[in-house]
Amino acid sequence: MKKTPPTFTRRKLIKGISAASLMPLLGSNLFGCSDSSDRGPAPEPPIESVPAQFNHGVASGDPLSDAVILWTRATPERDGNVVVQWEVATDEGFTDIVASGSGTTTAAVDYTVKVDAGGLDPDSAYYYRFITGETVSPVGRTRTAPSGALSAATFAVVSCSNYPAGYFYVYREVANQQVEAVLHLGDYIYEYDKDGFASEKAEELGRVVDPENELLSLTDYRTRYAQYHTDPDLQACHGAHPFIIVWDDHEVADDAWRDGAGNHDPETEGEYSERRAAAIQAWYEWLPVRPPSSEQEIIYRRFQYGDLVDLLMLDTRHVGRDKQIDYADYTNGDLIDVDGVRAAIADGNRSLLGADQRAWLKSRLTDSTARWQVLGQQVLMARIALPEPVTRLLNAAAEGDASLEEGIVALFAALNAKNKPPEQRTPEEQALLDSAIPYNLDSWDGYGFEREEILSHAAQVQSRLVALAGDTHNGWASQLTTADGSVAGVEFAAASVSSPGIEYYLGLEPAELLGPISVTLVDDLKYVNLVNRGYLSVTFTPDEVQADWRYISGVDTPEYSLLEEAAKQFTVRRDDLLLG
Repeated sequence: MKKTPPTFTRRKLIKGISAASLMPLLGSNLFGCSDSSDRGPAPEPPIESVPAQFNHGVASGDPLSDAVILWTRATPERDGNVVVQWEVATDEGFTDIVASGSGTTTAAVDYTVKVDAGGLDPDSAYYYRFITGETVSPVGRTRTAPSGALSAATFAVVSCSNYPAGYFYVYREVANQQVEAVLHLGDYIYEYDKDGFASEKAEELGRVVDPENELLSLTDYRTRYAQYHTDPDLQACHGAHPFIIVWDDHEVADDAWRDGAGNHDPETEGEYSERRAAAIQAWYEWLPVRPPSSEQEIIYRRFQYGDLVDLLMLDTRHVGRDKQIDYADYTNGDLIDVDGVRAAIADGNRSLLGADQRAWLKSRLTDSTARWQVLGQQVLMARIALPEPVTRLLNAAAEGDASLEEGIVALFAALNAKNKPPEQRTPEEQALLDSAIPYNLDSWDGYGFEREEILSHAAQVQSRLVALAGDTHNGWASQLTTADGSVAGVEFAAASVSSPGIEYYLGLEPAELLGPISVTLVDDLKYVNLVNRGYLSVTFTPDEVQADWRYISGVDTPEYSLLEEAAKQFTVRRDDLLLG
């Protein structure tokens, strides 16, 4: 529906009009730029603009103390140039406009639009909108980051939003919260075809993916993002809060690493580098992320929330990760070669971050003067190791290659041994416990040498370290410790927006059973929820951090409710970082 555009008059105050510019992310600018100056000035608006609608909502992100990225997508009636104006105001009625401008978007960037709106005040709420012809976009609300002394800051943490798996009720809940920003830790989209992971009810729910094939080309990825951005709950969440986003594997392909992915076959799907380039271009086009100043693959970056929080967003997936260790390569007969796996994990030549990002992170931790140093990243950092038979059998059961009952038997045998005082254990029981190896080699557990380097450095420079994670679809809380058992920080991991968790593979009852037993078996693990979808709210004050896990009843029904009985809260003091 067309709306009457506002009348453009002289503004009482226009801040940042020279600093803020409309920035369609041209493909040539997304990839291969060596310097931000290569982009050149924005083109002059054409005389004629193709009529368009704003069907995909609005969004904001990457907030600084004086600037924020604004985003929308114009859907044209036909191919051509679309002139888009933008406004930022201190009020929802736009009577006090503080920044504005215009520019052109085209098919070269899938008609997406980005604005780096600058000259704003710290710790301030702003309203923004876009206009083309007689059409006005929905109004979004955003917020700049604070500067100076800060008494508290709250963030919502989300990840793993799988469109065919169910409705995005979690986004709806987050939209109604009071937060500084939403931290999206990856798997914003999934690349699978219409029969892919968790798509069993997609047709019934009216959520069959578009396109129906697995994503390979730039057009494929753009189409999938467009579908996601029609979801009303996602639009509401973007319109309510600024997002700070990093990617995980499914924005490209499952189990991705630096030079490939588990879900990519070069024989039938072409060069992985071409697929990744297409995926990254679509990611930058469709999300409110500040364009990179140099390499398009560098997304690790820092956000400062006054003197309270240094937020260090990382890439544990694409820029530096070596290929994951595969247990299949360390299996002798029916058993895993525990010593071989441990040696591979301890290999100092294997990296999750890459040398440049690792050096950057250590430098930021060293230089930080904030009360808290927070890692916004994808995969679990804590040590989650289970006895070899448990790890082997449960992983095999999840893949359908072994009996779940065998895994449960092994689990209870380990639990029985763990519950005995060490002096009362038989040699066989002690050997069982001593055989512990990581349950998930795709996490930091598969890159133990580098994890030890980061945690030891954080402890050495006295960081007050809080790691945030997504990826697993389940909620976790763990103590972060170095190899000698010294406390280095805490980790809080969010459940998923809609992707099912371990219960999808093992069944609901076994997953409910595995949770509390795992907390007993794994010394650093203090809490896990393996069955519910939800999000994490994290509040920082100068002396404490409070983590709240909030869950919903389901994602595949017309209605939902909050599961008050499943909610969980931890408070950690800055002076000792102990997670009780």
